[in-house]
Amino acid sequence: MRILGIDPGIAIVGYGVIDDRNGDIQPVQYGSIQTPKELGVPERLQQIYLGMKQIIEQYKPEVMAVEKLFFNTNTTTAFTVGQARGVILLAAEQAKIKVYEYTPLQVKQAVVGYGKAEKKQIQMMVRVLLSLKAEPKPDDVADALGVAITHAHFRTERWQVRG
Repeated sequence: MRILGIDPGIAIVGYGVIDDRNGDIQPVQYGSIQTPKELGVPERLQQIYLGMKQIIEQYKPEVMAVEKLFFNTNTTTAFTVGQARGVILLAAEQAKIKVYEYTPLQVKQAVVGYGKAEKKQIQMMVRVLLSLKAEPKPDDVADALGVAITHAHFRTERWQVRG
């Protein structure tokens, strides 16, 4: 199964594509979509949407796993990241790709084995689990790969997002 993991954001959207063949997880591609802060939100959302469409068309994932948003205080950031997440989900829906959602806690537990793991621990374990030569950077990319790995570990219908 080909899984596209996404760490949503407005400035940086991390993505990671992995293949899961009966528990043998192999990296396919990973990177980020970055939008300049000088652009307005509508232009940034369009860049994210078009970038997601391109990734989906190129790598043809069977499912998309997206990290759930979690914000303590900054509601302005939450709204803009939520908008970015919306265009990401739209790109998946238009491509008829099932979408699954995981909390940061679930990702940390699946990748590191500890729900309060630090970013550096996630980067290190993603590198180890995928046999990468270096830790994926920026951390948004490592998080996206972590989300994809999480889906590979917990593939069940109960996590599916439906509008």
